[in-house]
Amino acid sequence: MSSPLKQDQPILIVDDEASILMAIETALQMAGFANTMTCQDSREVMDRLADQSVDVMLLDLNMPHVDGHRLLDTVSREHPDIPVIIVTGAVDVETAVRCIKAGAFDYILKPVEEERLVTAVNRALAFQEIKQENIALRQHILDDTLEQPEAFEQIITSNKKMLLIFQYIESIARTSQPVLIRGETGVGKELIARTLHELSGLEGNFVAVNAAGLEDNVFSDTLFGHVRGAFTGADQTRSGLIEQAAGGTLFLDEIGDLSHASQVKLLRLLQEREYFPLGSDTPRISDARLVAATNQNLTQLQEEGRFRKDLNYRLRTHRIYIPPLRRRLDDIPLLVNHFLSHAARQLKMNKPTVPRELFILLKTYAYPGNIRELQSMIFDAVSQHKSGILSLEAFKTHLGRNKSAATIAPPAEPPKSPETIFGDQLPTIKEATQLLVEEALKRSGGNQSIAAGMLGISQQALSKRLKKMKEDA
Repeated sequence: MSSPLKQDQPILIVDDEASILMAIETALQMAGFANTMTCQDSREVMDRLADQSVDVMLLDLNMPHVDGHRLLDTVSREHPDIPVIIVTGAVDVETAVRCIKAGAFDYILKPVEEERLVTAVNRALAFQEIKQENIALRQHILDDTLEQPEAFEQIITSNKKMLLIFQYIESIARTSQPVLIRGETGVGKELIARTLHELSGLEGNFVAVNAAGLEDNVFSDTLFGHVRGAFTGADQTRSGLIEQAAGGTLFLDEIGDLSHASQVKLLRLLQEREYFPLGSDTPRISDARLVAATNQNLTQLQEEGRFRKDLNYRLRTHRIYIPPLRRRLDDIPLLVNHFLSHAARQLKMNKPTVPRELFILLKTYAYPGNIRELQSMIFDAVSQHKSGILSLEAFKTHLGRNKSAATIAPPAEPPKSPETIFGDQLPTIKEATQLLVEEALKRSGGNQSIAAGMLGISQQALSKRLKKMKEDA
């Protein structure tokens, strides 16, 4: 096992026996914890903590001058943010319970097993990291601001839910823990992953791989690489994407499509930060931060036996859900203007004038392809544009063609219960038709052409129906 990617503050080891200090420090350094401090005199501990920030403290109980019990009480009171791991030869349950009640994070028996030691330190560091992220997130929400808004310039939005997501991203950007990004196809999951990498401060590369359709050998070769002679045709050693992402971010898209064999290998990478190139028996250590994405429900896949429970839990240390476009229709005007400018530049033409009805029309659609679909729709309309005001015909054609595949978007605040229409007394066909027409006009902002499209009838038919409704009123 190895340490988390970042360890800015040291681990303090306190024991009156020099040989034990050396053994613990050596074991930690061999496991990748380079920043350690030792203290053989318990009377110096509080002064050390006052002068130096510490991430984790390893504390012996039986020491001269100030024993571990008293020191634990003092540290828990004056430095409650420091997780203290007790390392002692005392094996009685009463002592262990007393230490935990006094605020100890964990309890390890001497002689210390290296694996148990490293696991405890890793857990303590992860606990510290998550706690700091929670504090930062709360502060972000209270401030209602972004520290680095320029990092989000490529994500076009003014939606309040998206702003909260941005604040969360800033809070977790510098963590070493995995991040799982969920959202439908086309919502911009890779863009979010790239923003995470930009904010992370990692000096390595952002490397992306799509796991969809990769069988296990291809997955292993792509990620882990291979050594010469690993298989027929492997004439030379080739590094995998994990090595290319060293010191950076590995983005694994469509994680829900991984085979079970590949899931096992990915789990080992996450837990141990170890991987084996194909054909090699020697493990290599990865310091790449992993960000995964999926448009599937991993919990549902887990219940169906298609996704490992332990991998699911390990991936979702930090979770980001990107809402579909139909849940952030207030972004339509911003997105339309952005994509119009982009399409005009690509097609080397002037940006068309937007008809007022376009925004109303676009807000009646559910966008199964989300932002990517909207971008394609606008590019198609601009490519057909001649001059003057942008025609609505290309948009109407697209919406009409895809109407069977995408339900009309619901209003921002749908009726709280179906009793609004279907109460104890059912409406007549005439009454139900009138309510349907009124709702279509409401959603279309009173535009009869758009309302008619939503109802699946011609504008002339809607005009006749409205005229009759007026006469019958």
